[in-house]
Amino acid sequence: MAETTLRGRLLVAAPSLRDPNFARSVILIAEHSEGGAMGLALNRPSETSVSEATPELVSLSAGDEPVFVGGPVATASVLVLAEVEDPDDASELVLGNVGFVQDPDVAARRGRIFVGYAGWSAGQIEAELAEESWIVVAAEADDVFSDDPAALWSAVLRRQGAPLSILATMPPDPSLN
Repeated sequence: MAETTLRGRLLVAAPSLRDPNFARSVILIAEHSEGGAMGLALNRPSETSVSEATPELVSLSAGDEPVFVGGPVATASVLVLAEVEDPDDASELVLGNVGFVQDPDVAARRGRIFVGYAGWSAGQIEAELAEESWIVVAAEADDVFSDDPAALWSAVLRRQGAPLSILATMPPDPSLN
């Protein structure tokens, strides 16, 4: 049986996933192979603006947008996802015309700056899927550039229809309900 790649798909944290790095996170998988996987958390804005942290990348983000925390791995590294006009401008496409860019002068419709990423070693993501820690759903470019990252987890689940849409109404801590 051929391996199915999760590249370009979303991992939505199941309500049971309590790891503080990933609780209620929405992760775009950028790479997935037998060797492991890499993705970016789309709904973890930091307190630091792009203009403060990386002023040379302001042209790729919206005004005073925050830098996003892509995950707990390599938090000193900066990654840029952009929806490019010309696919050749991306060093690697992930979803449609959304890909990693390295040139701040690239023609981009919109972009987002991340520090760090989420990473999984060989077989780790498959084990987490078997434990039902993640819900795998289709990604949309608008997810990457959401204007309301705090609501992204619920929004992605809501658009899946029943029964997943019911999870979107679940409070962060069900024991307080």
